Amino acid sequence: MDTRVEKKKLSLRERYHLMTRGLGWEPTYQPTEKVFPFTAYEGIKIHDWDKWEDPFRLTMDAYWKYQGEKEKKLYAVIDAFAQNNGFLSLTDARYLNAIKIFIQGVTPLEYYAHRGFAFAGRHFRGEGLRVACQMQSLDELRHTQTELHSISVYNKFFNGFHNPLHWFDRVWYLSVPKSFFEDANSSGPFEFLTAISFSFEYVLTNLLFVPFMSGAAYNGDLSTVTFGFSAQSDESRHMTLGIECIKFMLEQDPDNVPIVQRWIDKWFWRGYRVLTLVGMMMDYMLPKRVMSWREAWEIYGEQNGGALFQDLGRYGIREPAGFRDACDGKDHISHQAWLTFYTYDPVAAFHTWVPSDAELDWLSAKYPESFDRYYRPRLLYLREQQAAGTPVANKNLPLLCNVCQIPMFFTEPGDPRRICYRESVYEGERYHFCSDHCKSIFDHEPEKYVQSWLPVHQIYQGNCFKPGTDPTAPGFDPIKAVLDYYEINNGRDNLWYDNSEDRRNFEAWTAEARGN
Repeated sequence: MDTRVEKKKLSLRERYHLMTRGLGWEPTYQPTEKVFPFTAYEGIKIHDWDKWEDPFRLTMDAYWKYQGEKEKKLYAVIDAFAQNNGFLSLTDARYLNAIKIFIQGVTPLEYYAHRGFAFAGRHFRGEGLRVACQMQSLDELRHTQTELHSISVYNKFFNGFHNPLHWFDRVWYLSVPKSFFEDANSSGPFEFLTAISFSFEYVLTNLLFVPFMSGAAYNGDLSTVTFGFSAQSDESRHMTLGIECIKFMLEQDPDNVPIVQRWIDKWFWRGYRVLTLVGMMMDYMLPKRVMSWREAWEIYGEQNGGALFQDLGRYGIREPAGFRDACDGKDHISHQAWLTFYTYDPVAAFHTWVPSDAELDWLSAKYPESFDRYYRPRLLYLREQQAAGTPVANKNLPLLCNVCQIPMFFTEPGDPRRICYRESVYEGERYHFCSDHCKSIFDHEPEKYVQSWLPVHQIYQGNCFKPGTDPTAPGFDPIKAVLDYYEINNGRDNLWYDNSEDRRNFEAWTAEARGN
């Protein structure tokens, strides 16, 4: 009688190897360079694709199991929040304007990331890297869906939530995050990984998901913070894969180092500029604040980021070219952004306001070297004008940076009294930039950025009016025509919070709830 032999249980490493490397093959009737045309043109040299290691060693069957468990918990909380009118537990309806920016400017980026990782996964030769990109692509699609579901409850009661994807394609300030991801998605696969997996996911994502999601919890938004917790395990994996991507490229060949360094310089700065919106949300749009943008930057930017680049020094990588200027800007960018949005509120799909005296004092305490000197007087002036019935509204279109597409409101490093302005001439045309670093990005690949769709230019060219609009008609109002093109409901989705329908409804509903 033969002895029964138990099948050996595979280790996690062996199982991961079979479920990734075991899925690949070498092409026979087509040359490899035609099957994977994008793996060489960026100049990155890979000698051994099997050196890629996923620290999680996650296989697809385990992936679906873990994500399914998280979905059950997430949707149970979302349903309970909606059925019990959880929005009435918010500290203040002003908070919802931060969520409007989130669903307008962050949620569509998750879908762009889904598309980008699907593309990158198709064009890498290494099976392990392809599987990692596939799983992250699925993560990003899931995040798009769960964010839309988590935030959709507010669309039933408040303005400014009804058309975020349409606005993402058209509204002026949303061209900032949109241009970031279109820049990344039109790059090669290795640059895409540097842009998203490393610079954004590993270096910068904590500045969005950690302090802002904590702010959501602190302000009673159980729906959004539950999504944040559900996504955080994914984000942790993305961050780990991000550093693995960089080390994989750097360890393969010393010729990769200068290429990767230029990408790090570029994408650190581009990501930092996008996070200007997050700084404004943290400092001005949370009625109950967890920490200031300055504090968040010092923890997650200077300390964590600084330690990271010191660690990468052994490969020959230095800190990004714009790192010191970003540290200098921590005292200013959130205030400069809020002042700009306040004066352009008539053409934005959310509300702004002047902070209360207590909030001004909080900002003074958090920014002792800058706020009272440069920004409190301006905010008090705006309050006076609004109280007099003449709120300050800028009807002139701003000059935009040709790279980050943010209006030119940033100031010179070390001198917050002077607007930073740079320019380059390319093929006889003049281009404008908000910093030395945006100018450097343009100068390295101008053919890419001369194609940028700049909202201000498009408005002046008449491309932001609906078909049939006649700008020569008597009494034509270009602002109303542009708002119609954006599909922003004038007087409901825009203008200042104090006189908004959102404020009136929220105060009436919460008063009724307390009475009951």
